[in-house]
Amino acid sequence: MNKYCFTRAFKVSLPVLFGYLAIGIAFGLILVEAGYPWWLAPIMSISMYAGAGQYIAIGLFSAGTSLSMIILTELLVNIRHIVYGLSLITKFNCCGKWKPFLIFALTDETYSLLTSVEAPDNVPKGTFYGIIALLDYLYWIIGGIIGALAGSIIPFSMKGVDFALTALFTVLTIDQIKSSKDFISPLLGILATILSIVLWKNGIIKDSNNILLSSISIGLAVLIITRHKEWKKTDGDKIATKGETE
Repeated sequence: MNKYCFTRAFKVSLPVLFGYLAIGIAFGLILVEAGYPWWLAPIMSISMYAGAGQYIAIGLFSAGTSLSMIILTELLVNIRHIVYGLSLITKFNCCGKWKPFLIFALTDETYSLLTSVEAPDNVPKGTFYGIIALLDYLYWIIGGIIGALAGSIIPFSMKGVDFALTALFTVLTIDQIKSSKDFISPLLGILATILSIVLWKNGIIKDSNNILLSSISIGLAVLIITRHKEWKKTDGDKIATKGETE
C-alpha cells in the first residue's frame, strides 16, 4: 500500500519535478552569481521554501536591505498563501500527523496539485497529500543544490534564467485549466492583473511590489461576489446529502 501510494503521488508530482528542478537550478545559479557560497542554497531552500521569495531575497541581500524591510517584502510577496490555507482547511482536517508539514510546504505548485487531485481509494488522504508535498519539497532543494554547485564550477550566462519561475507558473496554470475546465477564474486573474498595472501606472498604487497583492484582492473580491450563490448552493447540497446519509 505504501509503495502504491508513493507511486501515485510521484506520478501526480511529475510536472512539478521538472519545473522545480529547472527553477531550482536557476535559483542556485543566481545565488552564486550574486557572490554567495553554494551551501546557502540548501539552507534557504530547507528553511524558507519560497520560490519567488528566495529569488527576491537574493536581490534584497545584495542591496543591503534592512531586515525589517526584507520581512515586510517577503510577507507581501507570500501573503497569497493565507488565502491558499483558508481554502484547504477542510481538506487538511483529515491529514493527521502530516498537517503541520502540509501547512509549511504549501507552495503555489503544491497547492495547484492538492486542489486538482483526490487521494486514491483505500489510501490515507493525509499520507497521499503529504507525500506529494514532500516530493515537491525535495525537488526544490535538489534543484537549488545542483544549480549552486554548477554555478560555482562552470561559468554560465544568466540571460533569461530568471524567467524560469514565470514559465513554471504558466505551465501549471494551463494544466489546471485543462483539468478543471474553468476558464472564468484565470480570466478574472488576468483582468485583475491588468487593472492593477493600470492603477500603478496612474499612481493609485504607489509601489509596484503591491501589484500582486492588489491583483489577488481584486480577483478574490470578484469571485466572491459572482460565485457566492453557487458556493452556497454547493454547501447546502453537501449538508443535505450528509443528513440523508446519517
